[in-house]
Amino acid sequence: MGFGFGMGFDLFGVMFTLVFVLVIGMFVVTAVRGISHWNKNNNSPRLTVPATVVDKRTNVTHLHHNGAGGHHHHHTSTTYYVTFQVDSGDRMELQVNGTEYGMLIEGDRGELSFQGTRYLGFERK
Repeated sequence: MGFGFGMGFDLFGVMFTLVFVLVIGMFVVTAVRGISHWNKNNNSPRLTVPATVVDKRTNVTHLHHNGAGGHHHHHTSTTYYVTFQVDSGDRMELQVNGTEYGMLIEGDRGELSFQGTRYLGFERK
């Protein structure tokens, strides 16, 4: 009894289905985590506390895509983060927009406003 032509297609069908289910499952898990994180931030209190800017960093993502007809597309995305230290000594890193990132300088002291992990603003004192 050998492996016939039909068995190869059956195996391909099973593998295709497994990969499809895995990709859809990963998409669903990512979406649920994102919604959960958003909901947790929305249910957190809005706080304003004395804080100091102690560090800044960026995360640059490069995307390359080869399109039809040999066209190449390149996209770069930058995410900005600032680490604040509150008076208790605790530190928190929050994502900020590029304008806020450019305006904040390490050593700046002021009032940090945030809700969960969502940056709301920083007012220098």
